[in-house]
Amino acid sequence: MDTLTVYVDGIGFWAPGLADWPAAERALNADIAPQTDASARPSASVLPPNERRRAPEPVLIASEAAGQACAMAARDPAALACVFTSTRGDLTITDTMCTTLAADPRELSPTRFHNSVHNAPAGYWTVAAHCHASATAVSAGDASFAAGLLEAAIQVHADGGSVLLAAYDIAARGPLVDVAPSTLPFAMAFVLSATRSTTSRACLQLRHSDQPAGVSDVPAQFAALAGNPMAAQALPMLIVIARRQTRKVVLGSGRATSLHVEVAS
Repeated sequence: MDTLTVYVDGIGFWAPGLADWPAAERALNADIAPQTDASARPSASVLPPNERRRAPEPVLIASEAAGQACAMAARDPAALACVFTSTRGDLTITDTMCTTLAADPRELSPTRFHNSVHNAPAGYWTVAAHCHASATAVSAGDASFAAGLLEAAIQVHADGGSVLLAAYDIAARGPLVDVAPSTLPFAMAFVLSATRSTTSRACLQLRHSDQPAGVSDVPAQFAALAGNPMAAQALPMLIVIARRQTRKVVLGSGRATSLHVEVAS
């Protein structure tokens, strides 16, 4: 395929103890492990208070990162098409629903089912942001970050506007810990555009390849963050951006395929 060039105009980031991109940028530039805080919760201020109280964790962390990226890019969230991507969606609700189905199916909550669907964070976001642009939910297992990034870049070039990408996963619990391991919540977001602007933080040149990606090593000091599957996928690129390097990052994009991303400041 031809190379797709997009510019990162805004970056959002949330993990326990790393509440935004400036904090993450400092940590990713450091030679010591970042300090995480298991009790930390995102403010998700873009959501109305009532929605914020009842929203599940994926909605909160994805909305927090998305709001940060839009603010950094000085873009109105209502005007941006969006792509939300997650490796496995809401593992907490999935565990609760499976437990309820096994014990007493009649007690299954319609509200929990409503929030279990994979596009719930995109739905909450578009309602809160009063966004009438297109919203897409993507999942591709351990290739979910690459799939979301490629989808967002294609939309940028297809429609000629900017696109919000939000990528997130939460910690697993119950029996899912063994089959869908994830040790902590994590979310990041980009506002991507087709042309460079005064807010652009990085240039990404994307090319899909029929060759497998291999394993992307994450530095040992970031191993705790990489316990989240989305963080493990996104960190190699985020480290290059944080350090303002010019490098190629190869992301797994599916069985025996990869997404090659040339990153430059």
